[in-house]
Amino acid sequence: MKWERKWTLLAVSFGVIAAFSVLREHWAHALGLAPYLLLLACPLMHLFHGHGGHQPGQQQHHVSTDDIS
Repeated sequence: MKWERKWTLLAVSFGVIAAFSVLREHWAHALGLAPYLLLLACPLMHLFHGHGGHQPGQQQHHVSTDDIS
């Protein structure tokens, strides 16, 4: 377990270094894509949202005075 964590940390570190190097050289291109990525994030958030408020145990039932007999 300990070795897997070290390899994961090493891979993430190399990924961050590579991303920094690429973004440093192509910053103008990356900023040009930012508005499109923001627009793409909106439908993806709707698709992959957890919908945690739609669980059956959390619904509130309202009783009106017409239903009481």
